[in-house]
Amino acid sequence: MSRLEISTPNRAQTVVEGLYKDLERRIIASPPGLCPVDMAASFLKLCHAQTCGKCVPCRIGLGQLESLLNDVLNGNASLETIDLIEKTARVILNSADCAIGYEAADMVLKGVTGFRSDYLEHIINDRCICNLDQPVPCVALCPAGVDIPGYIALISEKRYADAVRLIRKDNPFPTTCALICEHPCEARCRRNMIDDSVNIRGLKRYAVDHAGKVPVPACSTATGKRVAIIGGGPGGLSAAYFLSLMGHKVTIFEKREKLGGMLRYGIPNYRLPRKRLEEDIEAIISTGVEIKTGITIGNDVSLADLKNEYDAIYIAIGAHTDKKIGIEGEESKGVISAVEMLRAIGDNILPDFTDKVVVVVGGGNVAMDVTRSSVRLGAKKVLNVYRRRKVDMTALPEEVEGAIAECCEILTLKAPIKIESDENGQVSALWVKPQMISKIDSYGRPTIVDSDEDEIRIPCDIVIVAIGQGIESRHFAEHGVPVKKGVIEALSSSGIENSKGIFAGGDCVTGPATVIRAIAAGKVAAANIDDYLGFNHIISVDVDIPTARLDDRPACGRVNMLERDAMERKNDFELIEYGMSCAEAHQESFRCLRCDHFGYGVFKGGRVDKW
Repeated sequence: MSRLEISTPNRAQTVVEGLYKDLERRIIASPPGLCPVDMAASFLKLCHAQTCGKCVPCRIGLGQLESLLNDVLNGNASLETIDLIEKTARVILNSADCAIGYEAADMVLKGVTGFRSDYLEHIINDRCICNLDQPVPCVALCPAGVDIPGYIALISEKRYADAVRLIRKDNPFPTTCALICEHPCEARCRRNMIDDSVNIRGLKRYAVDHAGKVPVPACSTATGKRVAIIGGGPGGLSAAYFLSLMGHKVTIFEKREKLGGMLRYGIPNYRLPRKRLEEDIEAIISTGVEIKTGITIGNDVSLADLKNEYDAIYIAIGAHTDKKIGIEGEESKGVISAVEMLRAIGDNILPDFTDKVVVVVGGGNVAMDVTRSSVRLGAKKVLNVYRRRKVDMTALPEEVEGAIAECCEILTLKAPIKIESDENGQVSALWVKPQMISKIDSYGRPTIVDSDEDEIRIPCDIVIVAIGQGIESRHFAEHGVPVKKGVIEALSSSGIENSKGIFAGGDCVTGPATVIRAIAAGKVAAANIDDYLGFNHIISVDVDIPTARLDDRPACGRVNMLERDAMERKNDFELIEYGMSCAEAHQESFRCLRCDHFGYGVFKGGRVDKW
């Protein structure tokens, strides 16, 4: 028998593994606005470097594709080149031996289809049409366009009130977003190239916690124009704030007794304390917004009445109706809508789940909210049933992990098929059918199919349905507002075709989305309503942004937010997340690379001070 030795990586392989990690960080930090043809060519070159060289389609074909893409980029291609790229890629896709070849070819094929106009622009006009007007990654990815490097720089100098003022220029919910924003701004942070993205939301939280009460800007001269806003959620309140600052007289019509929409009636207190939400709402109202609560459009006042009385209308009703599973026994006693449950909690009406076994159906953030709330309401056992895998859940990963830490069970690949009830019609069990993950669909998500396993009976006292929300759009459709598949059809400008003076945005247009997207929709609507009314107001802020530092930026770990102990926090609805310490905030703020000053950001003058 020949002598064997333990295999250990050699020096070259160790260096290569390190380079792969560096490459991963660079890909993560790729900002929006890059040339898609250039990016495709770069990825193709990497794929070509990975080939083993044994099969001709991969070894030779990828090299040919790379050459053709370079011809497009260098102005040496013709329109026939696009056809040749497609033909070559399709041959490689159908004949390469392994995934290195056929997946690379498939990537090129998708690109030729997905950004064909970019290919044509390179070939016909010898120029790139990629979007470089917003090159600062965090600002580009913030739906509201907040000047993030600017307020981080202010935090680094302990100017917390100025940081809040700068945030409010584009987002009137600084406190709310500091606590519950999904922070898309962090996704492409260039700090990823060095170590990890800056904790932007955490720094915002530190600023609002230490700024004290920051007054809102003075309103412009009254215009004499009146605007009605239907819905007092984040989108409606944001539009009201900006329109009021512009000098228009704004009235909000809200169905509930209190403002906030899903912020109040959809997000539990342990994530967003009502006291902190009120800070933002009070600031918005202080601009002179008139509030009318307990008003249902269609019952108390009609859309036609509002059209006669106001110069413009903004519909921002949100998604507040629940969706049904559509299974046997769904009308049994003990089957609860997640929307109704969270609405009751928002009104301080707390259900008593003492010693109950609760099953929550759904895998989104709302499902996690009611799952974790059920624990706090005294449930003996809480199970979350989801028909896909845990990795496929649309809920934030930290929400899922938080539920698990609080002793909730996550049962994945289980599709509800029937709710069993006793002789009194009370829920006694949920029946589920085990699923198996299957092929990826056209949206890139794995489909599921029934497995050959037996159905499973889950004994329970309460079933909470959290599979999505709908829009109450019937009254608007009756008055000529176009509605398709339950949502209002509006232009990207928020205007509605053939409905002069009526605008719509947020969840009622897009379907359920994030808070920051609703805020952004309100901001866009305000600007376009102002234009419709014949004005061009500029929202600005008189805050001097600190100059960028020129010192070295060594690699430094990211400061993450800490939470209260799971066994303690699951017994109450108090805020679960701790804020940063002074030292942590100071260190984290200095990790910002000031992309608003360096690189393409310098062409912006280093700041974003008006819109």
